[in-house]
Amino acid sequence: MNANPDDLLVLLAVSRSARFTTAAQVLGLNHTTVSRRIAALEKALGGRLLSRASGGWELTELGAAAVAVAEQVEGAVRSLEQPGKAPDPVTGVVRMTATDGFSAYIAAPAVARLRRRHPGLSVEIITVTRRALQQRSGLDIEVVVGEPQVHRAEAARLGEYMLGMYASRNYLAEYGTPASVDELKEHPLVYFVDSMLQVDDLDAPRRLVPTMRDGLSSTNVFVHVEATRAGAGIGFLPCFAADLHPDLVRLLPDLFAELLPYWIVLRPDSLRRPAVAAVARALRQQTAAHREALLGRGRNGSAAP
Repeated sequence: MNANPDDLLVLLAVSRSARFTTAAQVLGLNHTTVSRRIAALEKALGGRLLSRASGGWELTELGAAAVAVAEQVEGAVRSLEQPGKAPDPVTGVVRMTATDGFSAYIAAPAVARLRRRHPGLSVEIITVTRRALQQRSGLDIEVVVGEPQVHRAEAARLGEYMLGMYASRNYLAEYGTPASVDELKEHPLVYFVDSMLQVDDLDAPRRLVPTMRDGLSSTNVFVHVEATRAGAGIGFLPCFAADLHPDLVRLLPDLFAELLPYWIVLRPDSLRRPAVAAVARALRQQTAAHREALLGRGRNGSAAP
């Protein structure tokens, strides 16, 4: 039995979202129809194309090969829609996860610039601070803090960024400026919720000043920045975010200068897609271009263009 090209395009949609329901919405079909079309394609090709994983559906080896063909079919259809114009291979949906700060200051401007050249590209950014996943169904790219230990994936170091202690000028005027670690212990800390912190490399304030009490905690780095600006305490903040605000003062930089690496993790089957490769390349370029700001050397400068 020959494979139906329409069924290949259904598989392509499922591979990009890892979910039948999402693919059905994109294609204007119902969930049952998507399931039936995948079953028909598996029968035609003589094997399983998808395997269930914790985050959704993951391509098998046969499934990855079928998706490669489906992308060619998709490109051929686009070339018919735009006669005389070569199809742009950088198209479709790329889904990635990254920390809040990286997503806003690096990924967002990098993707915006890339989409000006490739308007058929769509990028979904899920913000999360965690270790790299072992099962990454539906994800093409992960950007994590610290070197990941992953299987069946490619990981590479993207760059580094600096964190430091900051307080608002108004806070320091009211409570005084700590000049030592002992004096810092008398102030509340603005940082991540300790019990929910999944990245060991981000434990610096509790490791360096273990008796510093929590003042305001959040899972979101932008809450840390704004809470520190509002005077909730002393924040342990990424310099590239804090240095954008002239009302924040960096404290004891010789004692608190935590340098952490960003790593990028890619699935080998995703990396074969031109769109994923293009997004990964754009992230690398954006990170390199804003190295000084990431390292805390760009006071009141911006990591975004």
